[in-house]
Amino acid sequence: MPLTAAGGYFVSNITLGLRANAGQFWLLVVVNAFVGAMVGLEREILPLLGEVEFGVGSRTALLSFIATFGAVKAISNYFAGRFGDAWGRKRVLIAGWLFGLPVPLLIMWAPSWSWVVLANVLLGINQGLAWSSTVVMKIDLVGSRQRGLAMGLNEFAGYLAVAIAAFTAGLLAHEFGARPVPFYLGIGFALIGLLITVLFVRDTRAHAQLEAVNSTSSGVSAVSVVREATWRNPALASCSQAGLVNNLNDGLAWGLFPLLFTSAGLPATQVSALIAAYPAAWGIGQLVTGGLSDRLGRKPFIAGGMLVQAVALAWIATADLFSSWLVASVLLGIGTAMTYPALLAAIGDVAHPAWRGTAVGVYRLYRDSGYVAGAVLAGVLADQFGLASAILSVAVITFASGAAVALRMPETLTRAALSGAAAPGVQTGS
Repeated sequence: MPLTAAGGYFVSNITLGLRANAGQFWLLVVVNAFVGAMVGLEREILPLLGEVEFGVGSRTALLSFIATFGAVKAISNYFAGRFGDAWGRKRVLIAGWLFGLPVPLLIMWAPSWSWVVLANVLLGINQGLAWSSTVVMKIDLVGSRQRGLAMGLNEFAGYLAVAIAAFTAGLLAHEFGARPVPFYLGIGFALIGLLITVLFVRDTRAHAQLEAVNSTSSGVSAVSVVREATWRNPALASCSQAGLVNNLNDGLAWGLFPLLFTSAGLPATQVSALIAAYPAAWGIGQLVTGGLSDRLGRKPFIAGGMLVQAVALAWIATADLFSSWLVASVLLGIGTAMTYPALLAAIGDVAHPAWRGTAVGVYRLYRDSGYVAGAVLAGVLADQFGLASAILSVAVITFASGAAVALRMPETLTRAALSGAAAPGVQTGS
């Protein structure tokens, strides 16, 4: 019998679950791989491009492109969630691809560093709208039982693509120069991603509305969601701070790792391998950690993953050999793989389906603000105290973040979720 969900959307002949929606789910996995590949192109090239070709001497100024990217992406994440709830996920995903199309062209033709910064404004919008949409759409499709697995597969595709694109672009840059050849790939990624989305992806808002029919009704304003995710709800607030610190680490890795490894005199192939090792381990690891969090809980993976990242960063800061850096980079990726899908799944556990997109958007706003914090903090510390000291300082912050999760965050994986019942509404903390 057809159902009418909260909000007035007509829902009929819709089934939740990964197997029931396998075609659309795996199509979205492919789409997110192209989203990740867009940002992967820059992982090795841009820090070196700014230092060598544009003569940006200050590390703080050099990392401005990451800070700009992070700030714009954080804001775009929030609006992706709000617009997705109001207008549909697919429209937001298409808009994300349209903003991504000019990015490789701007970098290829850039006469000054300001053009590169502008390109990263557009890339931030692309990543915020497109990646957020694929996250919410997969959560919509699978329902409450397989959120961790869904997020693991989503982030696996995205970050494995980051690694492959980073490694490939790095090799092309060393063979043909930083511009324009590596960025031809970006034109292809954006066009293919846009065409797949327009022609084959279907909107998933009705799946969320179906889940909302069987959930406790919870009309929550955007301001309320921000308040819950900032301090009131211990689960959401813990996810926000851990996500922020996680991407603070990634911003530091993006900006400083190429400079650290190059300054050590490593050959180009080894630098490219090290830059790719971290996101590769991050992506592949999520195939395991996402599904495990559906059975063992979110909190152990979030707190434990932050602590593993702290150890890896300290190791990278104190190492001086390729082999040591390689092992530490893989360890950093494993720690991030433990944390990333569990954080997104925890948001899905707590948020009501009717405002799930907004909740994911607020979390990702906080999380990607970490790029700004990481770029600024890493740049200032590197200018004042050197690359190794900057990395070691962030390792201490990461350890503190993991400890905070262990002390404050409750477990969000409920028996109801394990049995396939609908997700609960917000459980307000003290």
